[in-house]
Amino acid sequence: MPEPGLPLRIGYTAVPVHQILGNNPGPMTGPGTNSYLLGEEQLVLIDPGPASDEQLSTLMRCCERGQLRYVCVTHTHRDHSPGAKALAEATGAELVGLAAPEVAGQDQSFQPARMWEGGDILDCGDFHLELIATPGHVSNHICYLLLEEKLLFTGDHILQGTTPVILPPDGDMSDYLKSLRSLQDRDLRYLAPGHGRLMDRPQEEIRQLIDHRLKREAKIRGCLESLGAVTIDELVLAAYDDVAEHLIPWAKKTLTAHLIKLLKEDIVCDRGGTWSVKT
Repeated sequence: MPEPGLPLRIGYTAVPVHQILGNNPGPMTGPGTNSYLLGEEQLVLIDPGPASDEQLSTLMRCCERGQLRYVCVTHTHRDHSPGAKALAEATGAELVGLAAPEVAGQDQSFQPARMWEGGDILDCGDFHLELIATPGHVSNHICYLLLEEKLLFTGDHILQGTTPVILPPDGDMSDYLKSLRSLQDRDLRYLAPGHGRLMDRPQEEIRQLIDHRLKREAKIRGCLESLGAVTIDELVLAAYDDVAEHLIPWAKKTLTAHLIKLLKEDIVCDRGGTWSVKT
């Protein structure tokens, strides 16, 4: 991993791509949030991270060699987007991404320059970025595909070394799996995640992530069948008995997302907070 604040060129690409590690390590951010700087003369910055004078100074220094045209945000969690506003104001760059949903934990300061959507393409002269809508982790998640290099910037949709938390009511497990499957149709060379290192076996990573989610869902169903009617607090200890204790509160969020999916599929029922397999 790079040192925080020092740009590290990643991948064997003709279009320069530098990873800039944020100085915000933690239980949910790992070593920190990755920002990515693309290009030589016309630049794009993906995920500027949290708002701080230190972060802004770091990103401004990294952008000195060219003109920053776009600041792109994968989603509006507070470790990814709050630095966007100040960076755009300082450079004149255009803000790209989807507005924050009206739920807790979202960065309401992020206001994109226009109404963006999946399929839009940013023309950056020597390279092009396609926006790919990937709801699931949260509803406004976007991945960015560097078309010339088949390099996908995945934000929190696909992480290196771990699986993202799905955060209902805004996050949706059905949407998440659908978004993952849509990427299986893409010709990809690299995955550049919001946390962790570059991945060079994209389709293997995507397949393993889908398999992991479906195995967890099967385990949840099996626990419900063996335990009978239970609360989420009871179910999480059985269905996530392989998860460290300090991560159980986050596991409960993803468990809830699985249960909502199964409820929509008419497989389970919820009777006042007590869950069971539908008979």
